[in-house]
Amino acid sequence: MSQESFREPPPSSASTSDLVSQAAAQVSTLVRDELALAKLELTEKGKRAGLGGGLFGGAAVLALYGLGLLLVLAVVLLDLAWPLWLAVLVVMVVVFAAAGVAALLGKQKLAAATPPMPSDAIASAQADVQTVKNAVQEGRSS
Repeated sequence: MSQESFREPPPSSASTSDLVSQAAAQVSTLVRDELALAKLELTEKGKRAGLGGGLFGGAAVLALYGLGLLLVLAVVLLDLAWPLWLAVLVVMVVVFAAAGVAALLGKQKLAAATPPMPSDAIASAQADVQTVKNAVQEGRSS
């Protein structure tokens, strides 16, 4: 197609239907272009989020190793005063006690969050249904 085929007629000679169809075509093109731009932007943000999540996961693994080294340091320091077996036993008991406390707190938080149904929204929907039922009953009795 040549450049001339896309040239618009002068506004004074264009009919209303021509103007409406041109506007619709332009809006359609604009929407398609905006959707393509949004898709490109979301793809780029998704890549950045994936990289950030990977780095965050790597940091968590390194922190876990650091915690292990901290526990080894505690055993070594206690070994200066006690036999090695007793130092390891004490550190192990402390770690298991901390894990038990965390597990109990986690269990309480999970119990408080269940059931995972939106009870307020369900109650509101049930009230709406009851209101509609009452209105239908009143309509039939009139």
